[in-house]
Amino acid sequence: MTYPLIGNYGMVPGDGESSKAWLSGFIVREACATRSNWRGTMDIHEWLEDQGVVGIQGIDTRALTRHLRINGSKHGVISSQDLDRASLARKLEHAPRIVGRDLVAEVSCAAPYEWTEPAFGDAAPRSEKFHAVVIDCGVKYNILRRLVSAGCRVTVVPAFAGVEDILGMRPDGIVLSNGPGDPEPVTYVVETVRKLIGRKPIFGICLGQQILGLALGGRTYKLKFGHHGGNHPVKDTSTGRIAITTQNHGFNVDMDSIAHPGTRSTHVNLYDGTTEGLENRGMEFFSVQYHPEASPGPHDAAYLFTRFTDMMGAHRGT
Repeated sequence: MTYPLIGNYGMVPGDGESSKAWLSGFIVREACATRSNWRGTMDIHEWLEDQGVVGIQGIDTRALTRHLRINGSKHGVISSQDLDRASLARKLEHAPRIVGRDLVAEVSCAAPYEWTEPAFGDAAPRSEKFHAVVIDCGVKYNILRRLVSAGCRVTVVPAFAGVEDILGMRPDGIVLSNGPGDPEPVTYVVETVRKLIGRKPIFGICLGQQILGLALGGRTYKLKFGHHGGNHPVKDTSTGRIAITTQNHGFNVDMDSIAHPGTRSTHVNLYDGTTEGLENRGMEFFSVQYHPEASPGPHDAAYLFTRFTDMMGAHRGT
């Protein structure tokens, strides 16, 4: 984390975006031991210990970020016992790499479940106009909340769910969720999505866009240092409008590799010119590489959930 002080709010039950912490390590400049939010029940130290996550402080995190930005993403090791540099280097050499590793299988839910909670501050809609099935590749809860607030009945299915299982739920549309790591090893989701294209409206978010790109016959590639944080300007190439977005990904779609008729790039990152969205109106799918659900972050892109419900309505003829 580049902000110099982390944990001053404390940890608040119910504000989490997942069932547990999935990170392997946490690095901060200074961890605050005194929480100030009246809703907080744990400080950052207690929470990390409860989650079984190693943390380290006293690091110049802005210098570390600058190093990564210049030299690219690096593999690292945190240790409080083995302090021998050569020994740590050997351990790091044999540690699993992110490229080629299927992290989705580690984070996806084990069985389907229903989600009914709306977005913070919203009342649940009086009626559920659409049924959205979310393929869980590591979904953030606020995606589910936003769908409920948009008038959807939401069913979440594991990443391993088959096409017939999904279609058997009679969805009006399908959401390809965010998730961690390299999309290329997640071949089972890619194949499922390939068979779903053109049958139901599809909305992809972050990793969901990468999965969609692969299902269209394209390629993905690893970014030099990834996009992380809540301040990335993205331009809509159709309207010229610029949204400030929340992002958290290390891979991207190579749009030049997609020859699928009617599929086009819709958004571009103004920091590095990478693709941030794609669509095919004839085949009823679209996706973005950023997080329209925010939490935390700006809400500039929240309108995309309404776009998804409009697409489902048009497909159903309502």
